[in-house]
Amino acid sequence: MIEFLLCSLVTILPDYLFRRYKQGKRFGHEITFFTVWYELRWGITSALMLTIALITLVFFYHPTTSNVLSLYRTVSILPETAGRVDLVVVENNEHVKAGQLLFTLDSSTEKAQVDTAQSEVDEIDAEIQLANSELISAEAMISQAQGAYNQAVSELERTLDLQRRNSDVVTQKEIDTRENQVVVRKGQLDAAVANRDIVQTKISVSLPARRTSAIARLHQAESAYNKKFVYAGVDGVITQFILQPGDIVSPILRPAGILVPSTTGYGRFQAGFGQITASVIKVGMAAEITCASRPFEVIPMVVVDTQDFISSGQFRPTDQLVDAQDVARPGTLLVIMEPLYPGDTNGIPPGSKCIANAYSNYGEQIAAGEFGFWGGLYYHMVDATSIMHALILRFQALAFPVKVLVLSGH
Repeated sequence: MIEFLLCSLVTILPDYLFRRYKQGKRFGHEITFFTVWYELRWGITSALMLTIALITLVFFYHPTTSNVLSLYRTVSILPETAGRVDLVVVENNEHVKAGQLLFTLDSSTEKAQVDTAQSEVDEIDAEIQLANSELISAEAMISQAQGAYNQAVSELERTLDLQRRNSDVVTQKEIDTRENQVVVRKGQLDAAVANRDIVQTKISVSLPARRTSAIARLHQAESAYNKKFVYAGVDGVITQFILQPGDIVSPILRPAGILVPSTTGYGRFQAGFGQITASVIKVGMAAEITCASRPFEVIPMVVVDTQDFISSGQFRPTDQLVDAQDVARPGTLLVIMEPLYPGDTNGIPPGSKCIANAYSNYGEQIAAGEFGFWGGLYYHMVDATSIMHALILRFQALAFPVKVLVLSGH
């Protein structure tokens, strides 16, 4: 309507003035409501054509969309294992910090496994201490056996020396006895050394290997035990949290609630523009939004990023081929916008519904002479038409409360 009125100023109005003052025709006589089409046909036709061209120009170079949201992520509150709730520490809609305990599951079985694994480690530690004592005892037995062996060798040498001096003093039986004693003492010494080696092997190889396995089982049991305690991963607000002791939760079938992080959704808006505007919207482009949660306000924005793909073309590999006609919705171009001045969007809750306009700006290219004279004149006119869309957005900002509070049936 605004475009038609503006176009009428340069088409219908001059046509009427020409016929009124140049041709002398008067409204109500030669020009009436019944003859207005015939008398002003050139002006009306030109106004309609110019209006269509102007609307096309404005909506193409200065796109608008009502699909604007400040998207935010949510985190499902899930335990790593299924179980029955034992203790609930927090309440619904409570602010929590990262690492804060939320609730616990029944962990009696896992606690018993931890105690059993810890007992096994303690038992092996006790065996290591006992083995060290056995090693000391084995060293003492070696010393004792070495002394007995040395004594038996000395007695044998003394007996042989007496025999060399006087063969009648020492009998052969006594020499055989001394030799047998040496052999026995030598066997006892070897047995003591072997026993020490066994103890050393037990201390350095067997027991450490058993202890390592026991510690691994202890860590596994502690890991299963710790999974019974559910903590907040990030700072945020807990919602839809109605968990009670005795309830059963599962990471697959039944989550406990939702955690809304306090760091997402603020000061960043996602707008879905029509695909036809993909060649117009660029990073750095000026924009404006008005939101239902902040009526009567128009907030200047800037385009900081555009998504390089259309979400409607997404597919998951299956055993069936994808047919293009199955994609009914054409999808939109996702554009990321941030406030031009930091803090302008404070007070807009994440998820608010907004309307956005984006405005082209070819001022730098015109100044650089990239388009030539006629091209520069055309794009200068294109930039000037953004004022019309800006006015429409302000009318929408004024009409938002009326539309919601009056015309929606409240």
